[in-house]
Amino acid sequence: MRWLLLPVSLLAAAAAFFAQTAPPNPAGISAGHIHIVTSDPAAYQKAIVSVLGGTPVNAGPLTMVKEPGIFFIMTQAKGAGPSGGSKGSVADHMGFSVKSYAATKAKAVAAGMNVQELTPNVQAFVTFPNDVIIEIQEDTALPTETAFSHFHLMAPDQNATREWYMKTFGGVEAQRRPGLKGVGIPPGTVDFLGVGGRGGKNKDGSTPTPPAATAGRFLDHIGFEVKDLDAFFKKLQADGVKIDSGPTDMTKQFGLKIGFITDPNGTRIELTEGLTKQ
Repeated sequence: MRWLLLPVSLLAAAAAFFAQTAPPNPAGISAGHIHIVTSDPAAYQKAIVSVLGGTPVNAGPLTMVKEPGIFFIMTQAKGAGPSGGSKGSVADHMGFSVKSYAATKAKAVAAGMNVQELTPNVQAFVTFPNDVIIEIQEDTALPTETAFSHFHLMAPDQNATREWYMKTFGGVEAQRRPGLKGVGIPPGTVDFLGVGGRGGKNKDGSTPTPPAATAGRFLDHIGFEVKDLDAFFKKLQADGVKIDSGPTDMTKQFGLKIGFITDPNGTRIELTEGLTKQ
């Protein structure tokens, strides 16, 4: 097995020197976006910028924020709207490194967001609108104020899920911090939380309720940018990965080719080509 120990500051330094998505790995893959479905995309865009900074942009029906290493994309909710936030779903939270924890915390508090401190003066969960959880962790070596760090997903079988992400996206085994095995996909990692305690059980011995799939929630899906989407979908089909939809050419509508798959635990994943040009 290949192992890669990834200091957060090194990942963030790399993020500062490309546009908004990282140079792809040998499989042509890099982190792409975090997709929020909300009743007011413009307001959500402002909320993100007020705490994490970034550049607000729009492409057709897509309301976006460019952050070093990743995009946020917001689209309009329809009908009754999403069923819940990130907590309780397989996409538990998203992670960002920040140059100043104190400054970022102050911005979140000023915006009326709940801040749950995990490591005093270093690390916290920030609850963004619609109960979407963003982890912030200070890294004073960052060359930017903020940079994408990780997707943190729930997985009943962490090892099997890690292997799936490595095979599907050409990732390498990585540790964002000692003892936490994840998958390195530029410019960050995909980390996995176990469901329940040891042996997959709650403290009282009962079986934990499986986390909800992401589709239909405020954090509807995560995304990866792909160098050649058509070729990648042919590879997915050859490998027996179930295709939800695509590839679909939407370049006239918003400059992207897109497609969807779902990981073994219910994380909806959008695959894009062209996001790096936005």
